[in-house]
Amino acid sequence: MASLQLKNVVKDFGSAKVIRGVNLDVHDGEFVVFVGPSGCGKSTLLRMICGLEDITSGELFIDGTRANDIRAADRGLAMVFQSYALYPHMTVYQNMAFGLENIGTPKDQVKSKVDAAAKLLRLDALLERKPTQLSGGQRQRVAIGRSIVREPKIFLFDEPLSNLDAELRVSMRGEITGLHRRLGATMIYVTHDQVEAMTMADKIVVLRAGNIEQVGTPLDLYNWPDNKFVAGFIGSPQMNFVPVTAGHGDNIVTDHGATFAMRTESKPASGTALTLGVRPEHLTLEATQGAIALPMTVTGVEQLGGHSLLYGTLPGSKAGAEGPRITAQVAGQVSTKIGETATVYAAPDVCRLFATDGNEQAVR
Repeated sequence: MASLQLKNVVKDFGSAKVIRGVNLDVHDGEFVVFVGPSGCGKSTLLRMICGLEDITSGELFIDGTRANDIRAADRGLAMVFQSYALYPHMTVYQNMAFGLENIGTPKDQVKSKVDAAAKLLRLDALLERKPTQLSGGQRQRVAIGRSIVREPKIFLFDEPLSNLDAELRVSMRGEITGLHRRLGATMIYVTHDQVEAMTMADKIVVLRAGNIEQVGTPLDLYNWPDNKFVAGFIGSPQMNFVPVTAGHGDNIVTDHGATFAMRTESKPASGTALTLGVRPEHLTLEATQGAIALPMTVTGVEQLGGHSLLYGTLPGSKAGAEGPRITAQVAGQVSTKIGETATVYAAPDVCRLFATDGNEQAVR
């Protein structure tokens, strides 16, 4: 296995800047997930690591060795694509063996490596089938097996589950994370799905417009987002954002006139415009002492059995004006109807405050 280091890596396509000075350390044996919206540069960054895209400037190191000028085939990395990229006329065995045979590996070693990978991925009963005779999940396991037999320094995954249905995606997530535990391999995984990122990663790298917004464990990013973008991207349903104003002392005032206490390290001046971030799962229909009260006009209800989702709007800053939209995920089943007013409550210590530039005001 191997470590990876990116130092001020930049990628330009003509006048378009796609990657803007990325610095990142991936440690030996880590499962790192690149996540972000479409067009943020995560797949381009992965292709630069693999050697399929040139680096405009900056340096890439694999196990301490500068790799900018090393050919993709010589970097010792293996890439698993979204499209599987299997040869349709070859059997599973032939697909998995093809790369080894191409570099002149002895036949007995090829068979040993393919058999071991097939057993690990539960493909040993499918070795004589062709890709058209396999399910989507089985095809993806073959693509992973083709990488395993090469014994790469680092596994690279480019949205490998995008073509699978929802149920199969869940099971394949478990298979890939289980494979990581068994192999102890260094893996870098690209996805736009923050649920995949949260459930699979040791470390998440959140990208936006070619920049790294934050790096951390899934729970670090969930509990302590550095800015409004990360707060809104990590977590499902998305965090609610409510405009508020700093009052005197520790007081914070909502646009609809509710006041609550929320202490911060960098105390904003009275009258400063801020944004309150509160996750839907941190809202409750039960009032508690010191809780933030948010009266919402209900516009939608989803009963999901174990919990319910309430969608609505808060009062606007002016009479008759519609305020910000809000989602509450509350335990159990509710009798609330569309058009009714329901007050939801949040404890200040689970909320976040953001300045107008989107950066967080640290809670004391």
